[in-house]
Amino acid sequence: MTKPVLAVAAMVLVEECRLRLDDPVDPLLPELAHRRVLRRVDGPLEDTVPARRPITLRDLLTFRCGFGLVLDPQDCPIQRAVHEAGIAAGPDPFPHSPDEFMRRLGELPLVCQPGERWLYHTGFDVLGVLVERAVDRPLESFLRERIFEPLGMRDTGFHLPSEKSDRLPPLYLTDPRTGAPVVARSPHDWSRPPAFASGGAGLLSTAGDYLAFLRMLLNGGRHGGERVLSRRSVELMTTNHLTPEQRAGAGEILDDNAGWGFGVTVTLTRDRLEATPGRFGWEGGRGTAAYADPAEDMVGVLLTQLGMDSPHSPKVFSDFWTSAYQAIDD
Repeated sequence: MTKPVLAVAAMVLVEECRLRLDDPVDPLLPELAHRRVLRRVDGPLEDTVPARRPITLRDLLTFRCGFGLVLDPQDCPIQRAVHEAGIAAGPDPFPHSPDEFMRRLGELPLVCQPGERWLYHTGFDVLGVLVERAVDRPLESFLRERIFEPLGMRDTGFHLPSEKSDRLPPLYLTDPRTGAPVVARSPHDWSRPPAFASGGAGLLSTAGDYLAFLRMLLNGGRHGGERVLSRRSVELMTTNHLTPEQRAGAGEILDDNAGWGFGVTVTLTRDRLEATPGRFGWEGGRGTAAYADPAEDMVGVLLTQLGMDSPHSPKVFSDFWTSAYQAIDD
């Protein structure tokens, strides 16, 4: 659930006027300048047209940058190219530098025009590089100074110090042939700082640390006596920015009752026990979930060891939220 943290980092820079939501990102990300766009998502990589406009920070925050996870149709040329380039979303981190990630991404066409469709994940890996270049320092260093230390998030970072290795359990994925859980990543895999600090899925954290992060957002950007973000920025982050057509095109990743803000999904109407309009948060592919509910002044954090093998939330997620909300007694 790294994406909400990166969205806060980006909004810190917006508030300082070091980044602007609707400015092109080309000056800091020249690899994304003068983009070409596929005529058809399943078409050959050479069949492109010019992008109608540059990519902006708003496009990255809302997953409308024109590039991301293509779930359908299966095995089309752009999917194969993304896997061959080694920049596809998955449990294994990108093994090279941020510059190399951007170089490989810049060699591929966009799937659709900037601002046109909601495409998951890749925009936040790009966002991490943008933040790093904007502050001219490692991403983790900036996150630690502006978010982790003010919130007391002492156990959050992109790698695991050796003295904490016994506190991290393995990550399991389900073997599609047998249905049995198999170890996908062990604590040792996190023992060194990564070559690429993924803004999309790179952070380790604890329930207590993530609780502090979401409580800050629930409190309008304030933690104790310190302000991390303005109330107006939090409100902008937690407002739906997708059109009905873009929500419908999000496929199975966003459900029918979900919009998207900046780095978080936003509940639109009450159709389930836990579905309060304005509730916001996200679920991580490694089996994690965290949401804040302003109407109930409530935060829930669920961390499991079993990575998701489907865009649909596992039943343990819905059972957790059912248990939490039925316990409200007022």
